[in-house]
Amino acid sequence: MKDKRILYVSSEVVPYLPETEISSMSFEAPRMVNQQGGQIRIFMPRYGNINERRHQLHEVIRLSGINLVINDLDMPLIIKVASIPKERIQVYFIDNDEYFKRKATLTDENGELFSDNDERAIFFAKGVIETVKKLNWSPDAIHVHGWLASLLPLYLKQYYKDEPLFSESKIVTSIYNQSFEGALNKDMVNKIKFDNIDEDAIKLLENPSYNNLMKVAIDYSDALIVGSEDMTEDLNAYLKASDKPILEYKSKDEFGEAYTEFLNTKVCS
Repeated sequence: MKDKRILYVSSEVVPYLPETEISSMSFEAPRMVNQQGGQIRIFMPRYGNINERRHQLHEVIRLSGINLVINDLDMPLIIKVASIPKERIQVYFIDNDEYFKRKATLTDENGELFSDNDERAIFFAKGVIETVKKLNWSPDAIHVHGWLASLLPLYLKQYYKDEPLFSESKIVTSIYNQSFEGALNKDMVNKIKFDNIDEDAIKLLENPSYNNLMKVAIDYSDALIVGSEDMTEDLNAYLKASDKPILEYKSKDEFGEAYTEFLNTKVCS
């Protein structure tokens, strides 16, 4: 992986949020590439329950200050950065007071999904891409983890399809069974259509369930990774029908070697 540029985009990363399948892998995979001489960037949302003082987050003024249009509203983009101790890995945080100041991640104190999670997902996808453009950093591969990050493949292949910085970038999405009950805001599809994204591309999002979000991510990815041992039959069938390179589920012990080979031979070849 020496000198390969890999962009990691995740809804959660250890040590900033508790350990889950997604947050652990969103740390382990970039750490491995970093140790092999690859160049990496990690992006995640700056949820309000991340302790800024303890993790030493600070705003990057030169990257902040642009507005993203979400459903006809101007939303200021704030970029913060921190370093993972002992790893010499920088993590960029996508922030906005309206979307991320609340002291929780994806659900309220009753376990109900926030009604604006759809807009938060759109803001996160556009915020990552706009920040990488400002960094002028062209990745060889972009590895996506978690449903809040799942609109990134769609936006890169549709909204940003003429952006030269990403013309050679390959998108890999890890599919997990870490899902949610029910669906996101039913107006999500109209908010995405506002960005002139083709209606046929997002027909599935008329019902923005977890599985449908993942299916849209699968549609717009170049390669896929099975991140959980137990997947729903629905998603398993959709993965197999995608006819794209797939790295099947690997235990933590087997993952490193298989992942490196997959990136080298199927993604960045």
